[in-house]
Order: sequence, then C-alpha cells, then structure tokens
Amino acid sequence: MLHELVVENYAVIERVQVRFHAGLNLLTGETGSGKSIVVDALGLLFGGRADAGLLRTGAQRARVSGAFEAPAEGPLRAFIDEAGLEAEDGELLLVREIQTSGKSRSFVGGRPVTASLLKQLAPLLGDIHGQHEQQELFSPSAQLDTLEQFAGAGEIAVETAAAYRAWRACQREIEALDLQEQEKLRLADLWSFQRKEIEAGGLRAGEEADLATDRRVLQNVVKLEELARVAYQAIYEAPAAATAQLRQARRRMEEMGRIDPAFASAGESLAPAELAVEETAARLRTYLGRLEADPARLETIETRLAAIAKLKRKYGSTVEEVLAFLAEVTNNLAGLERSGERRAGLFALRDKHEEEYTTAAGRLSTKRREGARKLERRMEAELAQLAMNRAAFRVELTPCDRSESGLETVRFLISPNAGEEPRPLERIASGGELSRIALALKTCALEAGRDVPAPVRRTLVFDEVDAGIGGATAEIVGQRLKRIAQSHQVLCVTHLAQIAGFADHHYHVEKTETRGRTAAKIRELDRQQRTREIGRMLSGQRLTPEALRHAEQLLKETMRG
Repeated sequence: MLHELVVENYAVIERVQVRFHAGLNLLTGETGSGKSIVVDALGLLFGGRADAGLLRTGAQRARVSGAFEAPAEGPLRAFIDEAGLEAEDGELLLVREIQTSGKSRSFVGGRPVTASLLKQLAPLLGDIHGQHEQQELFSPSAQLDTLEQFAGAGEIAVETAAAYRAWRACQREIEALDLQEQEKLRLADLWSFQRKEIEAGGLRAGEEADLATDRRVLQNVVKLEELARVAYQAIYEAPAAATAQLRQARRRMEEMGRIDPAFASAGESLAPAELAVEETAARLRTYLGRLEADPARLETIETRLAAIAKLKRKYGSTVEEVLAFLAEVTNNLAGLERSGERRAGLFALRDKHEEEYTTAAGRLSTKRREGARKLERRMEAELAQLAMNRAAFRVELTPCDRSESGLETVRFLISPNAGEEPRPLERIASGGELSRIALALKTCALEAGRDVPAPVRRTLVFDEVDAGIGGATAEIVGQRLKRIAQSHQVLCVTHLAQIAGFADHHYHVEKTETRGRTAAKIRELDRQQRTREIGRMLSGQRLTPEALRHAEQLLKETMRG
C-alpha cells in the first residue's frame, strides 16, 4: 500500500507531503481545488505520460515520489528481486521527475529505471480507476483473472497451465529431436564410413611410438652394431676390459687385506660392480646376436606408419585422438538406434499431457461459461444499485488455439444505455462509469468470496466514482468502498457527503493564495474537522447548524454501519 506521497511543482501544487493509511482514504474539497491532480500525480508513478505543461509556472522541474509497502514475499517482492531493485526497511520508493523540456526521469529504490518498468511494476502496487487511468480494468489477462476468481476456477486454471507447459515441453523436445535426427541421418553414412576406416586400421594406443623406435633401429643397424661391439670389447673382450680390470683390482685388495686387516673385506665391495659389468656385457652380446638388417621389416613398418599418418591427418593429431574420434562416431551411431525408443517415449508422454490438458481445459471452459453467466447477472444487479440501472454487462468468451490460459479468450463488454450494443470497456467514455464498473467488479469478487482478505495488498484509486449519482446510490457506493477497503488500501476522490462519511481517514484539499500565487494544500482531518467538512459538503457555501447536526448524524450512522 501507499505510505506517503510527496508532490512538488506539479500544476497548482507547490509542495505537499501526505501520509496515507490502510482502509478507506477519502479526499474532498471544493471543485477545482486540486483533488484529481493528486490522482494524476500518482498516475505518473504508475508510468503515466509526462507532460511539461503540468509544471508549476516558473519551476524547472516537477517531482513526484511515493513510498509503498514492500512485503518480504509475494509477487511484488519477486519482481523487485528479479529486476535487481532495492526496498529499504520494507518500503519501495518510486520517484518521477518532469523537466521543462518534457523529458522525464524515473527512479525505483534509488536506481534509474525506464517508464516502461514503472508500467510493469504498477499492477503490483495498485490501480487507478477513472477517466484517464486504467492499469488493470482494460487488460485482457486481468479480465480473465477476474472471471476465474469470481467463478472459483483458480485451481483448475493452475492445473490447465501446468498441463499445457508439460505438453509444450514434450512437443519442443520432440521437435528438437526431429531436427537432430534429420541432421544425424544426413551424417549417418559418413559416420559409418569413418568407423569402418578407423576400425580397419586396427590402431592401438602406443603403437606409433613402438613402430617409430623399430624403424629408427632398422635404419641404423650398422652404426648400432659398431657401437655395441666397441662397448662389448671395452667391457669384456679387450685385454684392458673393465671386467679384467675389476678382477685385477679385487685381487690386489685381497693381498692388501692379508697384510693389513683394515682391507680384509675391501675387495668384496667391488663384487656388485663386477656383477653389473658382466650383466651389461651379456646384454650387449645378446643384442649383437639378434641385430641384423631386415629391409622387408623396415618396409612393413614404413607402410604401417604411413597408414597411421593418413588416419591422423583425417581424424586427430595422435593415435589416441583418432581412437577418441572412433568412440564418438560409434556413440553417435548408437544414439541413432536409441533415438527411436526416445521418440516413442516422448510421444507417449506428450499424449498423456495432452489428454490431461484437454480434460483440465474443458473443465475450465465449463467453469468460465457458468461463471460468465452468473457474473453478467450479478454485475447488472450491482450496476443498477450504482445508478447504472439500464446498463447491460456481457462476458464474451471467444474460442482460441490451445494456450497456457485455456481454450478461449475473455473480454468484458458493457452497454451503459438501453438499446446500445455492448462494447469493450475501453470504448466507454465516462470516467465515472468506468470507476463504478471497477467498483462493481471488486464488489462481485468480494461477495463471491474470491477476493480473499489479507494484510492490505494493493492501492486502489477511484476518481469520479460519484459522478452523476447522489442520495441512496451514494450511500451504496460508500458501503462498497468500505468493504473493498477491508482487503485493499482505497483512495477515493468524492464530492458527496454520503460517501465521505464512510472514510477511515479523511483528507481535505484546498487552494490558498500567498503573495499572489495559488497553491493547493492537503491535510488530514480530525473528527471535529471532518464534521465541519461534511457539513460544508451538505450545505454548500454557508455552513449552517442544521448542516453540522446532519453531518454529525451521518458520521454516527456510517460508523455504526
């Protein structure tokens, strides 16, 4: 709900700051005092069009700010979080500035935003019902919600939407799978060829490195044989070979040990070295024994390496990458075989959700049709009590393609006068009639028990709701406003004392003149001041004792009611 509204340099308002409360807040004052200007200023916060012509004469800019309650959870909180806005201490601050150029700037929670974001935010904060502002009443989705609330079809609507989303998700997956399959089928022959070609190659990890080593050996047989023979001689065959030298050194150290006990076991330390040298000599001897040129083997290796190189050029820079590509191709081909099973499962699931949707949407359509007829009768009865006794109200249900909201669209039609064709609400010219239609719709929702009372949720503004009415009708309007104010914060501009008497909080708007400049002021009235204001509304220019007594009696009756 709206906690505080501040308006600066807007039309005849120099600066006003007013606190609003839960319940029914009524604004009264002389004709032309600026009551509707307050409503228009609030409309700017809801994304209304900015007009430089409304700047107060001599001002460089107009500024309107409103502090709204921001609950810790719910649709408004979800919007705030999703948009990255900030609400401090449970309040959301909206600011709109208009410059002399006609340009405007908007801020929410201290952050610059577009006017379009204000329009998106507005339905979560409130709605203005009057001649120029109708955030909710004209919206097809809002009319649909109103009908479903009245008909008690909310749960079925949720069920229908869920079934549609599940059906649509399956349909999208089938469509995506079909596209993938078409692409895969075009590639299937290529994949089969690639798999056969790689499998025919008989690759194994590490094979290329082994072949490269074998090729290097065969290409250098003569050099390897020479090097191995020289090493063998140096270790074993030559007169000064390492094995002979080690044996001689060990014998000398054994003789030393017989003379000097300190060297008794020194020779034994050379035993491991002798063993290692002899093992190395044996390996060289074996190596020389099998080392021989083999041109046929070399040619085979060259051919094999060329085949591997060919596969690498096509499928990967290493044998391991080629094998990985083979695994991928094999998996793709297997996926084609499995996709048939997947498609069959999706079709079955889609058919199941389609049946669920058809059943739920059918039940929803029945609920809507039944609710539409009841709402038509109830609205005409309600409008008759609001001085629109010749009005005809119709709910038009038009079949449409299946959608998340069901199998039909909803539009409210109204004929304010007998003999006229019912037309969409947005084509009704009278602001007072629109306000009373909105009031009647809210009343019907409350009486149907669908507009569940809760901590005050949104701010509903009714302007010109009393246009063309009086007497008993005005009292009925006041009663309706009072009822709606039990679950919403209501702001209402009125000229009728019968309506003003129902106020939970009463504000007086008046113009004053200072140093030749006119400015509008707003103040909240106490009980005594309310009595005098209602007396003025009853008697006109001259406040009489009879009017005061009548006003006091009116307040007692409305409070008692």
